[in-house]
Amino acid sequence: MMLLTNARLIDPETGTDTLGWLRIKDGVIAETGTGAAPGQGMDCHSKCLAPGIVDIGVKICEPGERHKESFRSAGLAAAAGGVTTMVTRPDTLPAIDTPEVLEFVTRRAREASPVRVHSMAALTKGRDGREMVEIGFLRDAGTIAFTDGDRVTENTKVLSRAMTYAQSLDALVIAHPQDPGLSKGAAVTSGKFASLKGLPAVTPMAERMALDRDMALVEMTGVRYHADQITTARALPALERAKTNGLDVTAGVSIHHLTLNEFDVADYRTFFKVKPPLRSEDDRLAMVQAVASGLIDVICSMHTPQDEESKRLPFEEAASGAVGLETLLPAAMRLIHAGAMELPTLWRALSLNPARRLGLPSGRLSVGAPADLVLFDPDAPLVLDRFKLHSKSKNTPFDGARMQGKVLATFVGGTQVYGAHQNA
Repeated sequence: MMLLTNARLIDPETGTDTLGWLRIKDGVIAETGTGAAPGQGMDCHSKCLAPGIVDIGVKICEPGERHKESFRSAGLAAAAGGVTTMVTRPDTLPAIDTPEVLEFVTRRAREASPVRVHSMAALTKGRDGREMVEIGFLRDAGTIAFTDGDRVTENTKVLSRAMTYAQSLDALVIAHPQDPGLSKGAAVTSGKFASLKGLPAVTPMAERMALDRDMALVEMTGVRYHADQITTARALPALERAKTNGLDVTAGVSIHHLTLNEFDVADYRTFFKVKPPLRSEDDRLAMVQAVASGLIDVICSMHTPQDEESKRLPFEEAASGAVGLETLLPAAMRLIHAGAMELPTLWRALSLNPARRLGLPSGRLSVGAPADLVLFDPDAPLVLDRFKLHSKSKNTPFDGARMQGKVLATFVGGTQVYGAHQNA
């Protein structure tokens, strides 16, 4: 049993931010209240206590590339970042496309990670877009969703069949809305800046066109669908239309697309090369507004570890992606300090909505919910040093950035997995 006292309770379910206390018993939240606590406990010193972050789309490089990230290093990074549930991608070597590979990563996660891990499986064999996986067997083996990651299935017939089969099993399909023809080989978003830099670019319409196609297929099949990243204002009307028409559709956006824009690439800095590429400031502001209004449901880190060798290359040739497990919370605090939204609204996108979409019981501060919690100081200043990150790969665009927001403690099932013990 544990009592957390004198905490700012950030509850995304009720939309409240109140001073109070919370009691944990047998790994779940047993009781909460406002005002003075019924006894002595761990004093939170008026810092924020919120549900732990549920991060959809984390890449862990087991099997195949353990030198970039392992379940242990990612789990430590997640705990330090207030992430209590990692939902991992299947773009490993080999891809997670059979029950045997899924069983391997599930076992490794259980052995090595201090936080909860749920694995997504590929939608097509080898993520090649030609033949769908054994959706039923993988679902029975415990996968939480199906996605080919950033490899878009070009064959519409294959995709529609997979969606139809997924719908019959009530499985969630997660897609990456990018027209593959237009986006192939692109390193940045098209516009004046791309022209000045002489870099191959992709129009924002590539995202809109792909989302339009996917929405038509969702309408046809009735599948449960989640867009991993919506990053352009051009795509928002299609998303809004789908939701208005009653389609079972949700969408996410990465923290990098909410806090950075195309100009951050500046002197060909490859740590800012992500997929989709960083967008215009107008697009960034549109995404922030879409999160605040609830049109975009989920904020994720899109944690993608890359080693130094794959980043220390000319911009066009460098690998895409950035680590984000530990920087997700301080980066998200930029939205709070800019006055773009309140903490309960932010936590709705970081924790409650992703948990709900995946059918998980976490993301809430209500009685009976798992005691997966993060205690943090939203105002604590820090200068980020990438070499102090727990991830094996250090490819963060926030290296050297002045940030606010520090995780003080992380709890998974009532057990403290990060932070100093402050029992009073």
